[in-house]
Amino acid sequence: MAIRNIRTLGDEILTKHAKEVTQMTPKLKELIGDMFDTMYEANGCGLAAPQVGIRKRLVVIDCGDEPYVLINPEILETDGEQTGQEGCLSVPGKVGIVTRPNYAKVKALDENMNEYIIEGTELLARCLCHEIDHLNGIMYVDKVEGQLMDTEEENED
Repeated sequence: MAIRNIRTLGDEILTKHAKEVTQMTPKLKELIGDMFDTMYEANGCGLAAPQVGIRKRLVVIDCGDEPYVLINPEILETDGEQTGQEGCLSVPGKVGIVTRPNYAKVKALDENMNEYIIEGTELLARCLCHEIDHLNGIMYVDKVEGQLMDTEEENED
């Protein structure tokens, strides 16, 4: 597996709508592995294919419970609301306050192209919504309430 370059705010691909995945290929399997490696290397909990320069409807998420691959994810239902700090690997060193659903139910395909439903609350719900937004060319900075702030690690220096 390989670490891919993460595209950052201002890169045009991050504003484009990603294309549906129609079949699993060896190249796509490799991309999934690379995306997990890239996400872990950058200490993230989610990564969308456009963030590594690929306009495919593909997301990887690992909020600590288990890793998920979501191909062509679609939000079926949301409920409640949570407001908190959110960051993004494509906006390094910054966080902002964003309101998201506290519950999300998503239909997606796994790496074997089998359909499944994932339901999450709190951090997982936030990750699901954040990453699916990436597939639609939406970044969290478009939803920030107030100003972006430096991450705490930078403030401690």
